[in-house]
Amino acid sequence: MSFANPDDQTIRDFLATVRTIAVVGLSPKTNRPSHGVAAYLKRVGYQIIPVRPLVAEVLGEPAYPDLASVPGDIDLVDVFRRAEEVDAVVDAAIARGARGIWIQLDIVNEPAAQRARDAGLFVVMDACLLVEHARLFAA
Repeated sequence: MSFANPDDQTIRDFLATVRTIAVVGLSPKTNRPSHGVAAYLKRVGYQIIPVRPLVAEVLGEPAYPDLASVPGDIDLVDVFRRAEEVDAVVDAAIARGARGIWIQLDIVNEPAAQRARDAGLFVVMDACLLVEHARLFAA
């Protein structure tokens, strides 16, 4: 199996339609990559939804224990979990009706990514959403 990410234009076009991003594994610790990425996404205008058990809020936004608990629509699920935990996140994103899933840099689970794509989700794997957004939307 060889999973390939969409090309730059396809990613840019999809991100231009995204409003809400559920960040699974968003840490309240400011030195963690998930916190920096989510802070950037909020700064550039996305609605951030922290998904992390046992945390009340992150970046001033109410946190939810899992994707099923999040009210309203989710455009994109940004995943900061170990590769072996991606399967459950993909299943939850599909069940929740999310439009896309972004599996962060250095996290690779090809069967889960392919399952999400087969279910009709937009999928990017092993790439940093902050880095790619900044590159694709640079002025």
